[in-house]
Amino acid sequence: MIFQRRFILTLCAVWGAIVSNSGWAQSDNFPTQPIKLLIGFAPGGSSDTVARIMAPKLGELLKQSIVIDNKPGAGGNIATDLLIKAPADGHTIMLGTVGSISVNQHLNKLSYNPITDMAPLSMAVIFSNVLVVNAASDVRNFDDYIKQGRQENSRLSFGSSGVGSGGHLAGELIKAAAGLNTQHVAYRGGAPAMNDLLGGVLPSIFSSPTDAVQHIQTGKLRPIATTGSKRLEALPNVPTMAESGYPGLEAVNWYGFAAPLRTPPEVVKKLNTALVMTLKDPGVVAQLRKLGLEPSPSTPDEAAKYFRNESDKWGALIRKAKIKAE
Repeated sequence: MIFQRRFILTLCAVWGAIVSNSGWAQSDNFPTQPIKLLIGFAPGGSSDTVARIMAPKLGELLKQSIVIDNKPGAGGNIATDLLIKAPADGHTIMLGTVGSISVNQHLNKLSYNPITDMAPLSMAVIFSNVLVVNAASDVRNFDDYIKQGRQENSRLSFGSSGVGSGGHLAGELIKAAAGLNTQHVAYRGGAPAMNDLLGGVLPSIFSSPTDAVQHIQTGKLRPIATTGSKRLEALPNVPTMAESGYPGLEAVNWYGFAAPLRTPPEVVKKLNTALVMTLKDPGVVAQLRKLGLEPSPSTPDEAAKYFRNESDKWGALIRKAKIKAE
């Protein structure tokens, strides 16, 4: 009896040690260290801006600092690859884009599939792109853009934050619908693309409102059209592509949060709760909407469904238009 009792006590002690060193116990105390937030684009771009707007409130709720880690390149694939390989403990998460989450696997041979190989946490923001040109351009409206883009040797290229980005897809969508001869120019983020547009090096961009609004307000850029189903609150005088003669043409952009695939459910729940509260915070909402971005908090399951639907939608366009990675 004494031997059996000692054996049971020893077994319980060993089991307790295993549990204390496992993710189960760690998830109860999560987070235990600063949280790294991966951004797949250069500092100053729209996804980076969203992250920096949200980080203070998110850190306050989680009682840990949020360390923003920019890993630009390959249309967000570098950051996504780092996320998938990170420890599944919730201390590394990513703010992904339509490209890095739902599109890039249709353009590149990847060693992973973001739809199946990571854990969705929540949607972040949804927004329309805005087609902008330099204020000195002779393109003054959408008709001008179409006419110049249809020229046989058109020089009307358009830039974006990378292959497969929301801006790239919007440009390809209108190119196919209107029969344009425009060429896509991929950058490592929205900020460097915007710098070339402001410098007169690049003719046009399908830009996020975050990158464009301030330059429109100062008169450095001319807005031509937006890509959503309705006008942007931040740019109420700028017509949509549908209003400009292409009804039904729409290309909504978005960002969403994800963690490594096997992150414990309790940690996913804590992160989702904090993200949703942050995206509902009045101060955060006001800052995002001022930039033309609509906060879109969701459950992990809702985010997963949205990611899959977008992957199916844009994958079909990529195959039909025979879009290739550059």
